[in-house]
Amino acid sequence: GGGGGGGTAMRILGGVISAISEAAAQYNPEPPPPRTHYSNIEANESEEVRQFRRLFAQLAGDDMEVSATELMNILNKVVTRHPDLKTDGFGIDTCRSMVAVMDSDTTGKLGFEEFKYLWNNIKRWQAIYKQFDTDRSGTICSSELPGAFEAAGFHLNEHLYNMIIRRYSDESGNMDFDNFISCLAQEEINMPQLLIS
Repeated sequence: GGGGGGGTAMRILGGVISAISEAAAQYNPEPPPPRTHYSNIEANESEEVRQFRRLFAQLAGDDMEVSATELMNILNKVVTRHPDLKTDGFGIDTCRSMVAVMDSDTTGKLGFEEFKYLWNNIKRWQAIYKQFDTDRSGTICSSELPGAFEAAGFHLNEHLYNMIIRRYSDESGNMDFDNFISCLAQEEINMPQLLIS
C-alpha cells in the first residue's frame, strides 16, 4: 500500500531526504500530476530513483520544477526536524543563489535531475557538517571548517578560508547550517579555479 511505499522511500533515501516526505503533505496539498509519461523512463531506473522521482513530483507541483520559493519552503520545513543543526533559516536570496548555481538549463527553476543533484549534495554536506561539529554546538567553528571543506572535496589555502569565514560566519567565526550549505552550493561553481594544485 501507499504507507509501505512511503516507509520504503524514507528508509532508502535517508538523511535530509527522509524528512521531506513528511513535509511534502503539508507543503503541497494538491495531488501530484498524472505520471503516465514517466512510465518509459522509470522502467530503466532503480527503485531509489523511482522513489525520489515520485517525491519530486509531489514537491514540484504542476510545472514539475522547483522554484527558489519552493526550495526555501522545503529546506526550512526539513531543518525544523533537525534540532542538532543550528540555523536561522534559509532566506530567499540564498535559495535563489542555489537555484542559479544548479540551474543548468537556465529556466530559473530546478528540474528533476538538477533538484536530485542538489539534494544529493545537501545530504552529503549535512553528514559532513554533523561529523565536523565535534563540540556538538550545532555550528562549525573556524578551526573545524578546513576539515569540513576538505571532506567535501575542496582544498583551499588560508587566504580563501579567511575570505569564506568573513563572508559566511558570525562575528565569533561560527558558521551555522544554512550558511554552510549556501557557501558550498555557491562556491562549488567557482571552486575549480580556486583549488590549490
